[in-house]
Amino acid sequence: MRKLTYYIATSVDGFIAGPDGEFDFFAFEGDLAAAILAEYPETLPTHAREPLGIASATNATFDTVLMGRATYEPALALGVTSPYAHLRQYVFSRTLAQRDPAVEIVAGDPAEFVRDLKRQDGLGIWLCGGATLAGHLVGEIDELVVKRYPVVLGTGIPLFRAPFAVTGFALRDTRAFSTGATISTYAKH
Repeated sequence: MRKLTYYIATSVDGFIAGPDGEFDFFAFEGDLAAAILAEYPETLPTHAREPLGIASATNATFDTVLMGRATYEPALALGVTSPYAHLRQYVFSRTLAQRDPAVEIVAGDPAEFVRDLKRQDGLGIWLCGGATLAGHLVGEIDELVVKRYPVVLGTGIPLFRAPFAVTGFALRDTRAFSTGATISTYAKH
């Protein structure tokens, strides 16, 4: 069975973006960038892959990406309708219209949809964001890969937006980088 991984950047105080969706303070540099390029090349948007020298890189971990509407909208604002053309792309929204045949808009129950995806053949499923979708899918998440950056935001979009419910995860690995960032991997209990 395929695994759903919430692979996400966060501040030290647990925000994945600023109050208006800002995320430019999560620097892509140094040994952290090298690790991401080597281990998770498919998590870089298609339009960035050629400038980063990974245009022909194969998908190492994921072949499918899930996004909430707010995660997808920055690409649309740039005129990019298929931000991860090298992956199967699903956007969860009850209001967004279909804009690109390579991106499927899903209006139904996210958890039910993910359970069906997990039964299909393929590589892992990447939950790209955001907080509301992660909140709906917390019970389906098998693994968390959290890139924690050494910045404090004070407020913003949290890692999860969901009602109170304790879901346990076990720490499998943590790596520190010269940038001050860490990557921690957690598996669901």
